[in-house]
Amino acid sequence: MAEATGEREHLTWEAFGEAARDLARSVLADGFAPEVVVAIARGGLLPAGAIAYALGVKSCGALNVEFYTGIGTVLDAPEVLPPALDIDFLEGRRVLLVDDVADSGRTLALAVELLRARHADVRSVTLYTKPGSIAMPDYSWRETGLWIDFPWSWQGTVQGTEGA
Repeated sequence: MAEATGEREHLTWEAFGEAARDLARSVLADGFAPEVVVAIARGGLLPAGAIAYALGVKSCGALNVEFYTGIGTVLDAPEVLPPALDIDFLEGRRVLLVDDVADSGRTLALAVELLRARHADVRSVTLYTKPGSIAMPDYSWRETGLWIDFPWSWQGTVQGTEGA
């Protein structure tokens, strides 16, 4: 379940599975049949995989974009990082772009712009959308103004935190 407690929203693994299937149903109900699912890494990797499975899409890729460097800390602008997505493959295809959250919306806007420049038919989907986002996804599961604890990242990295 996804529940709000204090200043955070906690997404459980079970609710994540439900969200992925709900979003896949929304995409299909809209008449969009993606040929390729592209994740915005890292946050969009797990949602993209789950949604691709729910849609039966086997062609997947990832666009590595860095913007957030910590809670509430960002770069001046989103940056595309290596390794590069085979962007030429996307030309003229129906692409579903997936991320975990449209927070400021700047990462989503950059990714949509990059893919549309290849003449791809791009639709975007996020688990969450924040009220102040400058770019709204075509499909979103929930809106929240809270910080979101995703089941795959809320505990942070294990690097340097555990004994040898």
